[in-house]
Amino acid sequence: MANPGAPLQAILFDHDGTLINSEAVHFKLWQQTLTPYGVELTDAYYNETMAGVPTSQNGVDVVRDFNLSAEPAELANTKTRLTEEHLHKAPFPLMPGALETMTLCHEQGLRIAIVTGGSKYSVQRTLECYGFADWVECVVAVEDVEHSKPAPDCYLMALEQMGLTAEQAMAVEDTEHGLAAAVAAGLQCVAIPTEQSMGHDFSAAAAVYQSLSAWTNEQFS
Repeated sequence: MANPGAPLQAILFDHDGTLINSEAVHFKLWQQTLTPYGVELTDAYYNETMAGVPTSQNGVDVVRDFNLSAEPAELANTKTRLTEEHLHKAPFPLMPGALETMTLCHEQGLRIAIVTGGSKYSVQRTLECYGFADWVECVVAVEDVEHSKPAPDCYLMALEQMGLTAEQAMAVEDTEHGLAAAVAAGLQCVAIPTEQSMGHDFSAAAAVYQSLSAWTNEQFS
């Protein structure tokens, strides 16, 4: 899919669920976090409310929806600690076609950023372990902005750091919240839903693909 208007110069990738296969692990770690409070977290609730949403907001949502006495920040801090312990042992696995997609974008001369509602440490582990750190010139994570996805702040920051207009870049996302952030920043965004986000509303996407490979086959054909 060609980017209308200005020539395409950069691809801004989401991280969790787009480049790395992490949502199933996040679900299990949230289950572990909430079990002491008597919460039986279901796939349906996680997929509808939590997938693609920053951890801090997840904490707010579960306290509200399950009427918990815990502080949202307390839950978020526990989940963050469990995630860091997991990442210390091993990075999240790549999504199918992720390495090939990054390689192709690099070979096409496109600039690459990772724009995530997750932690910078998670992105660092991906870059350290999978060999494309030198290709990624910009990383914007949840720590870098006051308002994370679905607010556009993270994408606006990436564009500013790269000296680009929204018309010169394209975003790749896997959730409704991520798509909303990209579109609010003025970006064309393609959506590649995961099993967790298949029920999300992707009507604002420029196009929806079943996989990274399906997108690159059309984008670079």
